[in-house]
Amino acid sequence: MGRFAHLAYTDSVRRVQEEQGSGLLGVRALAQPDTGPDELGPDEAAFLTSRDGFYLASTGETGWPYIQFRGGPAGFVHVLDERRLAWAEVRGNRQYITTGNLRTDGRVALFFMDYARQARLKLLGRARTQGLDEDAALTERLGKPRTDGKVERLMIVEVEGFNWNCHQHITPRYSEEELETALRPVRARMDALEQENARLRARLAELGEAD
Repeated sequence: MGRFAHLAYTDSVRRVQEEQGSGLLGVRALAQPDTGPDELGPDEAAFLTSRDGFYLASTGETGWPYIQFRGGPAGFVHVLDERRLAWAEVRGNRQYITTGNLRTDGRVALFFMDYARQARLKLLGRARTQGLDEDAALTERLGKPRTDGKVERLMIVEVEGFNWNCHQHITPRYSEEELETALRPVRARMDALEQENARLRARLAELGEAD
């Protein structure tokens, strides 16, 4: 858990852990030294770039948190290196709440879910926006693939910490693409059985005519 625990396990959180009998969990997590931001490894990179959506939380001047969903084709979230991930921001409802919140507080939380495999990854970081003309190469890279719509800016997140969450209570859900992949061998088997049945019926008809 590394840096994540040192960021998330505040004094108030630790008191609740002690009250609820899970104090040892916090002790073990905080025993790992805070050596700086966690680095994304191959497992994290593969998971992030395979997702077709995630939840993004920011905080405004009033102190109220705000959550938005970001979606697109698998791969629209790009892992730039061990510390950074990014994506192209496209025009939505034009409220710009998240973008505005980042003007005063760049701290964000990202929640990535894989409902089909009951896996989730929580990530804390610092986000910033970047104009499309500031780095032409990066703008081109984040556009392949990206969410449909007019690209207005780039969003870059510097990772501070992350944590793989347990699978408990995740209700399995499947996208249309996941269902198609899972059902493909079943449909192929059904087609084969239907063809075999047709051959058997034809053979039985031949035998009946012979009698």
